[in-house]
Amino acid sequence: MAPPPRTGRRRIRPALRTGTGRPPEIVRGPGATVHTQIEDWLASEIAAGALVPGDKLPSEHDLATWFGVSRMTLRHALAELTRRGLVTKAVGRHGGTFVAAPKLEQDLTRLAGFSERLRRHGMVAGARVLFASEHPAGPAAAAALRIGKDDLVCEVQRVRLADGKPIVLERSLFPADRFPGMLDSRLDGSLYELLEVRYGLRPHRARESLEPVTARVREAEALEVPEGAPLMLVERIAYARSGEPLEYARDLFRGDRTKVVVWTSELED
Repeated sequence: MAPPPRTGRRRIRPALRTGTGRPPEIVRGPGATVHTQIEDWLASEIAAGALVPGDKLPSEHDLATWFGVSRMTLRHALAELTRRGLVTKAVGRHGGTFVAAPKLEQDLTRLAGFSERLRRHGMVAGARVLFASEHPAGPAAAAALRIGKDDLVCEVQRVRLADGKPIVLERSLFPADRFPGMLDSRLDGSLYELLEVRYGLRPHRARESLEPVTARVREAEALEVPEGAPLMLVERIAYARSGEPLEYARDLFRGDRTKVVVWTSELED
């Protein structure tokens, strides 16, 4: 049997598995940014679970046709979603645009080590030690740890891994006289558990400050991101229950893999 005649019109297949199965209505006019509407809609579908981690999006051509926009507009929306860490791109035969794994939540209302935080997310924590040394504190660490600037500190620099992938570049300093022999221990696990098991001390509370920064060359290499990629710098002073400072740390979190969560209570009158 002969195939049906061509009509000259390309059959458009549904582009996405969504709740409605239809694209959103795109508003065009003054003050309406088309690529932002597409970005926000796709982000909401990911948040709602209609698009789940690992889902492969259709081709740029199919998506642009489905949304009724140009490929340039569609690419702009996907670029923003990539920057936010909501989708990832892969090249090659099996490449394309995929929904990214959910970001690791950095809950600032509860002090928890990285390993514990990953366990709550069902992920496997790991660490690659880059540097471990005992040296004079210097002005910044001395002020944070309430010691003399010539007093010794134990410094540990590590790349923390989530399911084998780098997510945080850690630099932690501890007063050496409070934790003698610390650097002789295994340093590829939870340092907070090490402090508790070996020295009977564990951070009880912490003061943390956040600052958005960009990756420099060595930081980019360690975290496997492009130079200039967004990072979140978390500077922390952790205290024992007695109020004694135990740790001064400067951690760099990948912006595409983490997000900050803060719980607030009702304001007092």
